[in-house]
Amino acid sequence: MARNVLGTELIECSLEPLTGFYRNGKCDTCGDDAGQHSVCARMTDAFLQFSREQGNDLTTPIPAYNFPGLKAGDHWCVCLGRWIEAMEADVAPRIKLEATHASVLEYLDLKVLQAYAL
Repeated sequence: MARNVLGTELIECSLEPLTGFYRNGKCDTCGDDAGQHSVCARMTDAFLQFSREQGNDLTTPIPAYNFPGLKAGDHWCVCLGRWIEAMEADVAPRIKLEATHASVLEYLDLKVLQAYAL
């Protein structure tokens, strides 16, 4: 059973739009997940623009991958590295701690994550 950063069972991040490396709604991760899609974040216009500027457009739908495109207010499992970059650029979105995978604690202190908690 996957754990979150609080040490309890990892809960769903979003079913609509359906998110997660496994596309099961959870920010679960594994060795095959090179991007480490482990941070459950509530999208903001600032973060979506930042991500697009970094080369990852999350707003444009990609029907072939069943990806509807994201808008502010959607929850999404974002890559840990991109979230850290956004934090350093002062545009990091708020996160749902109960839905953020425990592996994130290998890179960020819980106090940092709590400062961005929803």
